Amino acid sequence: MPGAKFLLVGGGPTGLGAALRLGERDLDWRLIEASGEFGGLACSFCDDRGFTWDLGGHVLFSHYASFERCVEQALGPDGWLSHRRKSAIWFRGRLIPYPFQHHLHRLEPEDRRRCLDGLAAAAARRSDPPPADFDEWMRAAMGEGIADLFLRPYNLKVWAWPANRMDWNWIGERVALPAPEPDPGSDRPGGEASDWGPNRMFRFPRRGGTGAIWRAIGAALPPERVARRCRVVRIDAANRRLWTAHGREWSYEFLLSSMPLDELIRAAPGVVPESSADALLFSGTHVVGIGVRGTAPDALATMCWMYFPESNSPYYRVTVFSNYSPNHVPESAPHWSLLAEVSESAVRPVERAGLVADVLRALREDGLLPEGADVVSTVSRFLPHGYPTPFKGRDAVVDPILRAFERRGIYSRGRFGAWKYEVSNQDHCFAQGREFADRLAAGGGPECEPTLHTPALVNARANP
Repeated sequence: MPGAKFLLVGGGPTGLGAALRLGERDLDWRLIEASGEFGGLACSFCDDRGFTWDLGGHVLFSHYASFERCVEQALGPDGWLSHRRKSAIWFRGRLIPYPFQHHLHRLEPEDRRRCLDGLAAAAARRSDPPPADFDEWMRAAMGEGIADLFLRPYNLKVWAWPANRMDWNWIGERVALPAPEPDPGSDRPGGEASDWGPNRMFRFPRRGGTGAIWRAIGAALPPERVARRCRVVRIDAANRRLWTAHGREWSYEFLLSSMPLDELIRAAPGVVPESSADALLFSGTHVVGIGVRGTAPDALATMCWMYFPESNSPYYRVTVFSNYSPNHVPESAPHWSLLAEVSESAVRPVERAGLVADVLRALREDGLLPEGADVVSTVSRFLPHGYPTPFKGRDAVVDPILRAFERRGIYSRGRFGAWKYEVSNQDHCFAQGREFADRLAAGGGPECEPTLHTPALVNARANP
């Protein structure tokens, strides 16, 4: 029976972070991955027309020096391109620079006045009790104008769950607060208004998409310690055994799982009630890639991505993916590409059969795809687990589940393993894997895992 003291389930950033750290400590580990490649939700692929695609609009920025060193080494100093973020919101037929609430002077006078009045009313209510949910937070922080015109419709599209079913304590650095005094003057390109946020500068692999990072890291692992195409179907938590789809049995002393927590609950009966899985809200993501022969319109020539709150389009975000690297498109002639993302949930289904056609229609309506554009490639991938929803009462549901598994030697970590959106970026997940290794090696407790247990702290600082 194969096994190891530390058995790692999942070859994405979490599992790879743990494998590297356990290797540095010269400890006994094995990694099993359900698919044939490394990266998890950060994989990339090339279609049959020569276009490279990510499984979503990923960009690389970091809170952790260890993560930065690792990815730099993975692709080498010449394997990267650096970008200054240029993003916008498509609103009433025009592009408003991101963040929306920092560029109210770009709106039509009526909309601008509505937003400013809402901000003034929100400021007058600062002594109100804390908001009860995400919808109340929008009103309290931004005012009714910004909430109605942008935040509510956009967040319904991205989360696919009503905002009054979501908590707001995940927000942190994810949402820009309004400027103290909205600037009525002209926009300042490259100035503070457009430079908010941790991803204002980001790097991207020169070749191979985001997945190139994790393919390189995985390829450097000792091959005898890695088993791919091994999907876990059952876990005996009491006896510390698991079985894969091919019937192979594995033993372990400690298990790191980055599979979705709801799937872990169902795969390991008896740890927590199976009904616990039903309380975990999430959305799936449809990724639709559009490859075009020719050159991109001038308005998109330097654009990174755009947000879409309006109801005519199914997508919440569109990335000009060819702008991230010239190697994302075929070399035979000029080409460019768009990557659209569409959310789906139990309460907001998507008509899958006509989705690509619907995306093409909306791209033309929104002016991103000129009439007569020569579309030479369309691809569509569905990720059943796209976003872990920060639902109301999430921590009261998730934290006891995690502790119950830990008492059985199973540590559920990563984007969907820990179910904490605020620490679910690639760097966060990599750090969760490393911190798991350090905790178990040291025989420590939750204090050894700051990313999981103190998200606000790690997101507010550099973590050397």
